[in-house]
Amino acid sequence: MSFAVGADAYDRFMGRYSIPLAARFADFAGVGSGHRALDVGCGPGALTTQLVSRVGAESVSAVDPSPPFVAAVRERHPGVDVRRASAEELPFADRVFDVALAQLVVHFMSDPVAGLREMARVTRTDGVVAACVWDLAGDHTPLGVLWRAARELDPGVSDESQLPGTREGHLAQLFAEAGLRDIESSTLAVTVEHPSFEEWWEPFTLGVGPAGGYTAGLDPSGQARLRERCRELLPAAPFSIAARAWAVRGIV
Repeated sequence: MSFAVGADAYDRFMGRYSIPLAARFADFAGVGSGHRALDVGCGPGALTTQLVSRVGAESVSAVDPSPPFVAAVRERHPGVDVRRASAEELPFADRVFDVALAQLVVHFMSDPVAGLREMARVTRTDGVVAACVWDLAGDHTPLGVLWRAARELDPGVSDESQLPGTREGHLAQLFAEAGLRDIESSTLAVTVEHPSFEEWWEPFTLGVGPAGGYTAGLDPSGQARLRERCRELLPAAPFSIAARAWAVRGIV
């Protein structure tokens, strides 16, 4: 997979879903005035923007391992403390945040339990750690049609359904293994309308993440077959895609 892409490419690929998801996720995590918040795996800043609107830029910190994303968030939110770092090695002292959040990130952590433990370490006692991940195992995601078509054309394809936290109940299990308490689970729903098939399809060719990497890596004929099978699986435009994310919060 690759997230060494420009922020605009990610925005076109996943931002159309992650931006509306961010408001629902921040509500679920209970982010409000007076909180100091950390956005772990911030990408180009969908959740960061939501946090800034709620608590102010001076009360938000963000980390991501991708240099283009770090640069984008610094440009978009000059008052936010943005650092290049992984979830497993957060560059902050113990107990400095009221809430630490990871939106669409846990399944990409090299060690999800270690990443959640780090989030807990930098969060104050009785503070909140929260995460959400698309229901990739159930195909209820912005990527579901693409992966369904890919599996039909290439039964051996490695999709994202086996990644950590993507099946029902597994994200909460990871929270328990990380030592969080009073764990609560929910689902967050997002629906996005696409005005045309090409508007939906084109971002998959930009090479963002596993789905984009798979699509961009096909030869022209393979990509054409995938595109046309996706077209067959989707309704006539305009059409809507409904996505569901597993969401979990726990207390430090």
